[in-house]
Amino acid sequence: MACGGGRAAHKAFLLCNYTLLGAASACIFLTLSLRLAPSPCGLLLLFLHALTAVFGAAGCSGSFTDGGAGAGRAHAAHTAGAVLTAIFQGAAALLAFTRTADFLAELRSYVREEDGEIILKLVGGLGTAIFVLEWAALALAFALRLDDDGAEEADQEHF
Repeated sequence: MACGGGRAAHKAFLLCNYTLLGAASACIFLTLSLRLAPSPCGLLLLFLHALTAVFGAAGCSGSFTDGGAGAGRAHAAHTAGAVLTAIFQGAAALLAFTRTADFLAELRSYVREEDGEIILKLVGGLGTAIFVLEWAALALAFALRLDDDGAEEADQEHF
C-alpha cells in the first residue's frame, strides 16, 4: 500500500470484518436460542451464519488483500463466497422482518411464539447489518486490491 489512503482503507476493511465476525457469532447464538435443531430450514440458517463468520474471520486474516502468490484465486473465492452469503443474509433478514410468523413456523421453533418473534427480529436486524457490512467489506477489498495492483504496475514501470 503506497499511500495513507490505503492504510485507512485497510483499517476500515479489518473493522468491517471484525464486526461481521461478531454479528455472525451473535446471530448463531440467537438462532440457537430458538431451539431449531431438528428443522432443516433452521439448520440451513445456522449454516448461513456460520459461513458468514468463516468469511469474516478469513477477511480478518488479510490474505485476500495481499499481493502474495495465489492471492488472486483466494481473493476471487472469498469475493464469490462473500457475495453469496451477503445475498442470502439479506434475504433471510427480509423474511425475518416481513413474514416473521410464517418464517418462525417454517423454522419449527420450540420457544413461545412471542419470544420467537422477538428473537427472529433481532436476527433479522443483525442480518441487515451483516448485509451492509458484507458489501462494505467487499468494496474495501476491491479498493485495496486495485490499489495494490496499481502500486505493482508503478513499481514495474520503474525498472
